[in-house]
Amino acid sequence: MSQTQIDPGTSTWLRVQNDRTALHLLLTHGPLTRAQLGELSGMSKPTAGQMLTRLESAELIAPVGEVSGSRGPTAVSYGVRTDRITGVAVSMHGEFLEAVLVDAIGTEHPISRVPLAGRERSPENDVRAAIDAACAAAGVPTDAVAAVAIGVQAAVWRERDRLSLTDTLPGWPAIGSRERIEAALEIDATLENDVNLATMAERAEGTARDASSFALLWLGEGLGVGVDLGGLLHRGAAGSAGEIGYLAAAAPDTGEPSDTTDLLGGPAVTRLLGLPEGTAYADSVALLAQNPEARDTLADRVAFALDPVLAVLDPALVVLGGPTGVAGGDAFAARVASRIRSDAHPEITVRASLAGPLAVLLGARQLLVDQIRQRLEARILSR
Repeated sequence: MSQTQIDPGTSTWLRVQNDRTALHLLLTHGPLTRAQLGELSGMSKPTAGQMLTRLESAELIAPVGEVSGSRGPTAVSYGVRTDRITGVAVSMHGEFLEAVLVDAIGTEHPISRVPLAGRERSPENDVRAAIDAACAAAGVPTDAVAAVAIGVQAAVWRERDRLSLTDTLPGWPAIGSRERIEAALEIDATLENDVNLATMAERAEGTARDASSFALLWLGEGLGVGVDLGGLLHRGAAGSAGEIGYLAAAAPDTGEPSDTTDLLGGPAVTRLLGLPEGTAYADSVALLAQNPEARDTLADRVAFALDPVLAVLDPALVVLGGPTGVAGGDAFAARVASRIRSDAHPEITVRASLAGPLAVLLGARQLLVDQIRQRLEARILSR
């Protein structure tokens, strides 16, 4: 039953509002006793006790311990159950995927890495492997998983269940991937562009928490820009906003025609460092801080690639994310900032990502925590 089906002001409506408040406080503050819940909610102890009883009856909370007071007997503390509804956050890479279990309180669970070589690839097979690995690592049964959030290296038109630019997703169809996952695994699935998820993480937990607007330039094997305008993610009409890797460009240091991925992607970093072709991108990035000349050239190229982004969006902040941006750190961000035209963008700030190399998973986890909490609240409304 939705909230709109309950007449406002009735005893049922008041009870639902009280229970929603109690659940929110338990999710925000962690385990609470009856007295603590009463104090935080402004309710009397008897009313707080009734709220806890109803939430426990709905299997949303359970006793988790006892708290000794300075006077009187010990009090039972209650916490939100994390075993009723869980999700799995997934980050798809070219050769592997990363997956982690997610619950309502954002518990830290082990991250699993699943190689994809030699597997029969499809949306449902890849996600099933992610769920199996994440649940095995966390020691929970797979039947508790109700939802997945999947970061993909592709443009995602969510309303039409359409993917484009899917070079790293063999076996995934252009249309219907989400539907196939939901039908085969009987769970809710959210597909999202990986850079968009990293942008969400940067807003929630990274360097952009207080920014009025920002652009996240993802520097990895490929490129992308995540756009946050006043806390709202801009995806574009068909989910393709920020796909700058395919923009035609001429290298500012050589003048050779190219595109931005050729200038800034993983192979470009390897070449700038003078490493043998085929060197693993992760190994190349680790050496970036030791080569000032390559770092300066790369900073020139980043500033060049940012020029159209800044001209169109004029954000308050640019965040350099992805493996290259994280490896470069604040020193690299400062070099990029010094190369941006000060007359055109006098107030621009450039910073390195604080969300780190797991930003995509963090963004997917954030989505799932919100979804799981909505499901828990729906149980209150349906009683």
